[in-house]
Amino acid sequence: MNGIIPVHKPAGMTSHDVVYHLRKILQMKKIGHAGTLDPSVDGVLPIAVGRATKAIEFLQESGKIYTGEVTFGFATETEDLDGAVIAREPLMAPFTTTDIDNAMATLRGTITQIPPMYSAVKVNGRRLYDYARAGETVARPERQVTIYRFERTSEPLFDPATGTQKFKFVAEVSKGTYIRTLAVDLGAKLGVPSVMSQLTRRKAGGFMLDEAFTIEQLADKMATDHDLGDWVKTLNAALADYPQIELSDAEWSYAKDGVGLDATVAPGQPARFVSLRHGQVKAVYDWSNAKQKYRPYRTFSNED
Repeated sequence: MNGIIPVHKPAGMTSHDVVYHLRKILQMKKIGHAGTLDPSVDGVLPIAVGRATKAIEFLQESGKIYTGEVTFGFATETEDLDGAVIAREPLMAPFTTTDIDNAMATLRGTITQIPPMYSAVKVNGRRLYDYARAGETVARPERQVTIYRFERTSEPLFDPATGTQKFKFVAEVSKGTYIRTLAVDLGAKLGVPSVMSQLTRRKAGGFMLDEAFTIEQLADKMATDHDLGDWVKTLNAALADYPQIELSDAEWSYAKDGVGLDATVAPGQPARFVSLRHGQVKAVYDWSNAKQKYRPYRTFSNED
């Protein structure tokens, strides 16, 4: 079995848990996920099986869409509801929708984020969450991310008893964006502590949530059909964002042996393209200025 399975990860399960369950269901070891989801977050998690595990990096490159909820009035060490409260500042009066919408607008476009301490980003060979759990602090690297869309999707609800205000949102973002941090940065724009109080990933790896299958559905399908059939998406879908070029017999004779291809194979195309043979993905090629040829970057199959 080779391909991509869009899985609906439930809240309360880690991304690694999903891989563990699928290894048992599919009776195979070569399985990986593209884009970790925090345990409290549900949503689409692209799973690569077999030779398609080589495509994980390409799945991770695509943008993502989330829906969730922001709460003003307190902050936690993890920037979501999983961590201990580290700041509490009850609101004396609610923010207006104009206040919130204007603040959200300032966070759209290309912005700088600092990853949360409770994240998997590595600094000096260690994950940030390892430093955090050990009570240590370390300088965190800044990163440039792009927020294509960040909009409020519900009326804000103010609770005068707790001094909190919450509302739902949708966010469309580039690779590497932390929505938790986006929620915290929004509160900072308004001068109050804030937290991401709920999150669902609606799109990842080119797959929407309504295309994803639950672990229970996958288990039932394997139990009855002993195969997932077209539930396993091809590599063509995983690499749909790149130009896909069908190779001729002569071109394939060079390509399958890892030999570079001339610029005439993909005239006018960007530096990277996907090579096909009889409609099936064979490799990803990158342009080499030094060689003045397209060189194989990632090969999936050399079979005819």
